[in-house]
Amino acid sequence: MKKIILFLLLICVSFNINASIVVMDADSGRVLYSKNGDQIKLIASTTKIMTTIVALENASLDKKIKVGKEIYDAYGSMTYIKEGEVFTLEDLLKGLMLQSGNDAALTIANNIMPYNNFINQMNLKAYKLGMYNTIFENPHGLNDETKNTSTAYDMALLMKYAIKNKDFIGITNIKEHRVKSYVWYNKNKLLSEYDYLISGKIGYTKASGQVFVSAAKKDNKTLIVVSIDEADKFNLHKKLYEKYFDLYERYKVLDKDTFSFKVKNSLNNHYYIKNDFYMLLNKNEIDDLNIKINTNKYKNIVNIYLKDKLIHSEKIYILEYKTRVNKLRELLLFWK
Repeated sequence: MKKIILFLLLICVSFNINASIVVMDADSGRVLYSKNGDQIKLIASTTKIMTTIVALENASLDKKIKVGKEIYDAYGSMTYIKEGEVFTLEDLLKGLMLQSGNDAALTIANNIMPYNNFINQMNLKAYKLGMYNTIFENPHGLNDETKNTSTAYDMALLMKYAIKNKDFIGITNIKEHRVKSYVWYNKNKLLSEYDYLISGKIGYTKASGQVFVSAAKKDNKTLIVVSIDEADKFNLHKKLYEKYFDLYERYKVLDKDTFSFKVKNSLNNHYYIKNDFYMLLNKNEIDDLNIKINTNKYKNIVNIYLKDKLIHSEKIYILEYKTRVNKLRELLLFWK
């Protein structure tokens, strides 16, 4: 009996009951599991995912950056770069994401654009991604004077977007980076412990607790796991990946090559979509999938529902009859 009680206690302390956790399908953005997923919390150095995205979308990797006096405002996790040294943006981003250098964060944010503009861009990007419960006040995640807050759900949305960027993947899935006299090691230990991991960023302050945002790909299925205020983060993420990869299969719900159809009216216009759409489903959910096409003078859209819940909306485009005929004539004339 004592052994059973001890075992139950060990289970209870293994995972923090106050932790926020989300498992998301990276294709559809569908949440497969959530525990306190919408609770607003401090996110520590996982902030640097957004810092990296804003930098990548506003400067080239080979941009030369001279380290300035901004590094003297940094503390905590550091790359220990020195004032006056010159690095490429790529080098600094690797120091940022592997070593979690707060000095690298300030150097990047002060040199890509004016500092306040950089923070504004972080918040603008968050809004565009639907991260409506997220506020960035700095590029590093330290929370003594300024605080960055978000939710597990919002951070999953960010990672879903970030892993579409090949440069982001290239920066975050290496184990070390050497430049000049520096060697920066990736603090994301799951990269070495779990073969399917493709990206991730850890964070920690006393106020936030352990934070981890990661992504893994197996058998053409990609999952995102976010945990906030969970100490056993690596073990938790690995277990969640193993569980949800086994539970779900990937299905092509919309095929852009076969979607095209002609509306039966006097115009004879053809309707089509530009993107395929995939999502993870278990076998019991296939019959609950519902595709609704809406075409009228105000909007043309195809909505994907799982039962009554809207999962995805895809814009429908119109190829007018006259345009189609003219294109066909051009091809015939070309081969004549």
